[in-house]
Amino acid sequence: MEGFQVMGGEKIKGEAKAQRAKNAVLPILAAALLADGDTVIRQCPDIRDAHAMAEILQKLGCACVYADGEMRISSQGLKNWVMPDDLSKQIRSSIFLLGPILGRLRRATVTYPGGCEIGLRPIDLHLKGLKALGVKILEEGGVIRCDGGSMRAGDVYFDYPSVGATENVIMAAALLPGLTTVHNAAREPEIVDLQDFINAMGGRVRGAGTQVIEIEGVNALRGCVYTPIPDRIAAGTLLCAAAVTGGEICLRGVHPWDLIPVCDKLREMGCRIHEEKEKIALWAPRRLKAFSRLQTQPHPGFPTDMQAQMLAVSCVAEGTSVIVENVFENRLSHVADLCRMGADIRVNGCTAVVQGVEKLNGAKVAARDLRGGAALVLAALAAQGETLVERAALIDRGYDHLERTLSFLGARILRVKLL
Repeated sequence: MEGFQVMGGEKIKGEAKAQRAKNAVLPILAAALLADGDTVIRQCPDIRDAHAMAEILQKLGCACVYADGEMRISSQGLKNWVMPDDLSKQIRSSIFLLGPILGRLRRATVTYPGGCEIGLRPIDLHLKGLKALGVKILEEGGVIRCDGGSMRAGDVYFDYPSVGATENVIMAAALLPGLTTVHNAAREPEIVDLQDFINAMGGRVRGAGTQVIEIEGVNALRGCVYTPIPDRIAAGTLLCAAAVTGGEICLRGVHPWDLIPVCDKLREMGCRIHEEKEKIALWAPRRLKAFSRLQTQPHPGFPTDMQAQMLAVSCVAEGTSVIVENVFENRLSHVADLCRMGADIRVNGCTAVVQGVEKLNGAKVAARDLRGGAALVLAALAAQGETLVERAALIDRGYDHLERTLSFLGARILRVKLL
């Protein structure tokens, strides 16, 4: 057990480079199964979920080595279509392996995935998409057995633009003869990155970033060297860190166009933001103003993965902010700990009404999920006194040594061992 010990009151100031995107790296690691040769993922973030995914790949017969910020995957040894139960339950993204395993071996056996407890997150859309490609699926005892012996290209329609389901179908169809068309596809930047990665391996995918994606199956994919996109959520978290402390920050190596909804809210709160091709600079006022309303939506709407951080920032803003979580039904679990620090928050269903206070106070709190844990760290940066954020491992799932980055930017934060 580890935690973050934070002494609040220091402004976040300085320049930092954004890490590569967790939500892009995980499906890319899964898609590496489709290649005949070696694949190298450059600038792969040193996060728990990436290492857990690599461990699953090893159990499936692949060679996977992480060194000097690069993940090298050799998938020639892939022979096992049964996902390891214990590892699969550690991360939600293990479900991404369903599509590529079927693509390579035409069969797969998986357990229901784990991850943060932020809602039901059913995988019915994943299974519906695969069934549309001719996969026969049997669910029994928490195990999903998939027979892809009759897989074929086809049309897939999603009732909801699920990111994971869209990615699974793309990977499953990459080696299927013929044309597969995904309708009402998710449009997140990470899906565009998956398309670019598969095409770098010799695939033929087009339309990612729109509601219709076409996958023209090829006979084989080759290994490649690839660098994923910057992490818009990690970058947004650092922007919030500067905002909540009244500081200033310059982020390099980012895609400003992927952060438009976040920057819009921060501007509404009184921050000055300057954007260039791959750089964002933010200057925060002495005290932030409340935003009127924030609603999470599928891309290009406000990302659900930034909701918790913005809620933490709104706790010290002048006025009343309203936040509506439309994507996951259990993504306000961090509210109780924020209130323990002195925040004034009322929750009704999936809506939180935040009355900003002048100051928060340090307290002992605990992360309950990845983004909620990051929100508690943000609140701790702005609080008076010392805060201990327990269960740092949940935050490590998606942030590459967050305490190092914040310390470099002026925060007083330490990783500590807990009994």
